[in-house]
This record gives sequence, structure tokens and C-alpha cells, in this order.
Amino acid sequence: MLVAGVDEAGRGPLAGPVVAAAVILDPARKVRGLRDSKLMTPEQREEVAAGIRAKAIAWAFAASDVGEIDALNILRATLLAMRRAVEGLSVRPVEALVDGDHCPQLACPTYAIVKGDRDIAAISAASIIAKTARDAMLVALDREYPMYGFARHKGYGTPEHLAALELHGPCPHHRRSFAPVLQSSFDFL
Repeated sequence: MLVAGVDEAGRGPLAGPVVAAAVILDPARKVRGLRDSKLMTPEQREEVAAGIRAKAIAWAFAASDVGEIDALNILRATLLAMRRAVEGLSVRPVEALVDGDHCPQLACPTYAIVKGDRDIAAISAASIIAKTARDAMLVALDREYPMYGFARHKGYGTPEHLAALELHGPCPHHRRSFAPVLQSSFDFL
């Protein structure tokens, strides 16, 4: 049965997109090391992500950008990214299992599973694909805006990031609807 696992990365950061992934695993081609991406080192995630991309029946990721996050709110932008990821699969799933307690509207039956990234292999795989894709986006963003340190903190509200935000103001990739960005003293020029 073609079951897609769906998860996101990047709901909490102050900058960058929210990224969702959908993965349909092949039961005949096991991927070693699947687990919640938050419990893995960046190197472990990259290694397992390569295995997922090589062995899964289908995988896709998609994003909602900061404009969508600010216009829709983070939950609705996350659900939109999830829908885009599932629609981006090369094979249509017969059902989708989504990490968390909210489901996007999809063309197949969809079930929310709290802590699914810990308990369901396909959701763990989606967690890893979403996290590695988003991290790569923030590393690229760091090359454009090195003063914020995006490659190190991936847009999260670390002391380093908050200090840079206070010093430089927000750049076009900061989420204007998030309180620490609203409170920064000026806009990026």
C-alpha cells in the first residue's frame, strides 16, 4: 500500500521558509537509521537522507515562503507546504500519515499522528528530508546575508541571531509576523 509520511521543518525560526516533505517508503528496500530528525546530527541526517532519496518509491519537498507565512500564519503556511509536497510526489499515495495534530487537505485519506516522526518510519523519513532541505536553504541564505549567521542557527532565535537582528534589522527573509522580528529597531536596507 502506498502510504506517504509527511512532516515539516522550520515552524519556529524567525527567518526562512517552512519546508514540508512527503515520502513513500519501499518495504522491500529498507533505509537504515530512520528516526526523528531532531535526534540526529547534521551528518547523520545527510547520510540517511541520501538513503531515503535512493531507496524510497517517491519523495518530494516543498516550501511556504516568508510572505506566505506572514500572510496566512505559520500553521496554514505549514499545511500549504505539506499539501504541495504530497502533490509533488511522482506516485499518488492511497493515504497520508502526518506528524502532529493537524492535517492538510489532500486528495487521499489523511491521518494526524502526534509524535509520528518518532514512531512511523515514513514520517521519520519525511522529517529528515524536510530538515536537510531547509538546512541547505538556510546555508544558501547565509551566503547572501552573512551578518545573521543563518548557516549556524538556521534562522532560530538564538542569542547570536537576536543580536544580529537588533544590529542590522530584519532582511527580506525574516518573518515579520514573529514577535522578535516585529520588535527589531529598523528594516534592512
